[in-house]
Amino acid sequence: MKRLISMLMTVVALTAATSPAYAKDEVSPDGVKVEKMSPLRKLVPEGELEEAALQQYTGLKQQASQKGVLVPDSDPQVQRLRAIAKRLIPQAERWNPGATDWKWEVSLIDVKQINAFCMPGGKIGFFTGILDGLKLTDDEVAIVMGHEIAHALREHGRERLAKSNLTNVGARVLGFGLSALLGIDPNLTNTAAGVGANLAILKFSRSDETEADLVGLDIVARAGYDPRAGVALWQKMGMVSKNAPMEWLSTHPAGQARITEMRKHMPSVMPLYAKVKGQPQSKLPPYTSNVKGIAPIP
Repeated sequence: MKRLISMLMTVVALTAATSPAYAKDEVSPDGVKVEKMSPLRKLVPEGELEEAALQQYTGLKQQASQKGVLVPDSDPQVQRLRAIAKRLIPQAERWNPGATDWKWEVSLIDVKQINAFCMPGGKIGFFTGILDGLKLTDDEVAIVMGHEIAHALREHGRERLAKSNLTNVGARVLGFGLSALLGIDPNLTNTAAGVGANLAILKFSRSDETEADLVGLDIVARAGYDPRAGVALWQKMGMVSKNAPMEWLSTHPAGQARITEMRKHMPSVMPLYAKVKGQPQSKLPPYTSNVKGIAPIP
């Protein structure tokens, strides 16, 4: 523990000495503004974490394939997800320059759970349950994907592991039981070089979730998807979760406060969306979801 604290002090000192006054994402005159990333994350080697994510992702896909639940590349839903990702990924660099070197990949697993994730290094996974159960529009898929990508870009998982080490509980983070869900060998959820965590689904702090929401909205808007779909998405989730608990909600707490925060930041992202659409913001039609009971969002 003393060694970890000493490392932390060194990282903080180096960060203070070498970082500019503003983080990369804060120098932009438009879009959302967030705090600089925590120096704590540097206690977990970036390369090891990405290697671990690749191992987990590969193992997950292999066993999903063996069980016949890995949706083939030719499936329209897979192609749809990848088309959306293709528009979102170019917006990643401004939030994390290292993302230009990531080997991005998108997979779909035919499981009814309502869930999605993005591992460090750009490994994206969706379950059919979140697409079918919520009847997501393309804009709403983009909101989910943008949120998950934002967690990876802002290195929330790396920070969480570092904090776990500092509190002397090891690098174990409570998350969604992929091994139990698919019957995956627990050894496949072990990560490389002693970084122990289920990287597919991590439970993040409230501040991490808020930041992922806002960065996700920024990414989505710049890619030409309607950020107002975020409000509709969480309204829809609130309606569905009344009938049955959802795994995605267990790791992504919902609530009116979350919707309120999104609405608060719409003035920052709607001009980006309007610019991509080539229209004055005042001329944009309301966002209309595909579920009765959700009013058009102006």
